[in-house]
Amino acid sequence: MRPGEATDPTGRTGGPGPAEGAADRFWLTAAVRLSRSCPPSDTAFSVGAVVVSAEGRVLGEGYSRRDDPHDHAEEVALRGIDPEDPRLAGATIYTSLEPCSVRASRPRSCTDLILSTPIPRVVLAWREPALFVDCDGAERLTAAGRTVVERPDLAEGVREVNAHLLR
Repeated sequence: MRPGEATDPTGRTGGPGPAEGAADRFWLTAAVRLSRSCPPSDTAFSVGAVVVSAEGRVLGEGYSRRDDPHDHAEEVALRGIDPEDPRLAGATIYTSLEPCSVRASRPRSCTDLILSTPIPRVVLAWREPALFVDCDGAERLTAAGRTVVERPDLAEGVREVNAHLLR
């Protein structure tokens, strides 16, 4: 493992290269698994995110509230990556929940943070329900030319982690 390189949630440094189908399922399942590590909150979703290079190397990973009560998963995953890393141009970010488009706790939303990188592809399991804000992250990413892939077949795990908010 190179300095500054993260491991995937299973403890490995890599897996399949991002692609529709089984590879997307592998990495998005890893993001959902990460969301289970979130400290509980009654005012925020529990989310996991993994940034994966085209070669299947984990570049960054994170989950909500990992280092700070206001941390979002995508923010944490991107924080540890050199913004000049050329692998970002072919990377995919996997996030259990749609990246936020509005944020009260920090000046930049996760959608804006992703758009500040060359990451061309975002894979998510569940669109953010309008519980706290009316999120349009997927639409904003698509309008900016990023490929957004939704995997609603994996959304049940995200709803389960956030069941306490949905009651």
